Amino acid sequence: MKVYQPKTARTPIYRDAGFYLEDIPTMKKAFADEHKYSREPELYIYSRYRNPNVVEAERMIMGIEQSSWSVLTQSGLAAIDTALSIFQEKDENGKWLFFSEIYGGTNHYIDNVLVKRRGINAVRFQPDGDSYSIKKFKEALAEHQPKLVFFEPISNPMLITIDADAYVKVAKDFGAIVIIDNTFPTPYLWRPLESGADIVIHSVTKYLAGHGNISAGVLSGNDASLERAALEYRKLVGHMLSPDDAARLCDQLKTFELRMEKHCTNAYTLANFLNGHNAVEKVLFPGLETHPTHREAFKFFRGRGYGAMITFDLAGNSNQQKSERCNKFVSELKNHIPLVPTLGDVDTILMPIEPVWGDKYPFPGMIRLSVGIEDVDDLVDVIGNALNKCIAL
Repeated sequence: MKVYQPKTARTPIYRDAGFYLEDIPTMKKAFADEHKYSREPELYIYSRYRNPNVVEAERMIMGIEQSSWSVLTQSGLAAIDTALSIFQEKDENGKWLFFSEIYGGTNHYIDNVLVKRRGINAVRFQPDGDSYSIKKFKEALAEHQPKLVFFEPISNPMLITIDADAYVKVAKDFGAIVIIDNTFPTPYLWRPLESGADIVIHSVTKYLAGHGNISAGVLSGNDASLERAALEYRKLVGHMLSPDDAARLCDQLKTFELRMEKHCTNAYTLANFLNGHNAVEKVLFPGLETHPTHREAFKFFRGRGYGAMITFDLAGNSNQQKSERCNKFVSELKNHIPLVPTLGDVDTILMPIEPVWGDKYPFPGMIRLSVGIEDVDDLVDVIGNALNKCIAL
């Protein structure tokens, strides 16, 4: 059944596992058409294949991303799995190059699924100190001749930012497939497909949904053959988003640009406030001139903003004092800014770095702040009060 959606009404939620097909000829046509993998099927068969609510949410993301297609999944990592898996071929031995400073879950997926279980020859491209070097990136491409390149424009949690347009161009000049996880910048700040990337991925859980109550992912592109491959893979492995989550996502996507504008302006204000507070030793925010990659971020984002993530290190004479101050800071804020291990919510949330990253970033006073869309003066007040109480320790 083709779903008609008038602009003045909401699409009903289709919780059907299987869809009614009128007769045998209709069923025959439905299954024949399914193998064409049309973006919006004329006849729906089974919700693991396609669902009207999911298709509607995909259509909205296509508008935001300015892409020819979008394929939703039930999590960001499912989108990463889908995007990478459609390029894997039997007995292939070409290298896949991944930037090292990417989401920890993605790094675990690379090591424990792609390498250990599937035999992918994965290599890592490391930053040159506090930033990436495009010269060394070119050298890595020349050395490894990778089939595929995967990166994030803003790293987590140190917020290393690259001029991603330049990196996409260089990778494509070497003939590599380019896949980008654009969760931190979002389409509000950058659309990778316009720069030549093959696929862009988002953890929809974060800024696209933006309310901390949906787990979803999406991959988008312009190549029709990749869309077909992604739809087929999602169907066969069951990476389908639920119709209820898709319906709620449609509502949340309507405020995406409004939310992102406020996220970015709040983060810029807070970063400058933190940078001037004597309880803070260092602030990592690409919009500050003190950030090691500010020049790259300024060129890349062209004044549109710098994202909504801030990482900062509390001042202290020793690691012990920093640890105590970090515990005090988190405790003072728990009724205002809770400790929640995610990001991109409309409410500001925080996460200490050392308990999550351990030996990689052994900084007991360092905190990652996901800035929300609250009144920024209120945020400055509650954070400032908490910092002032830390100084006494």
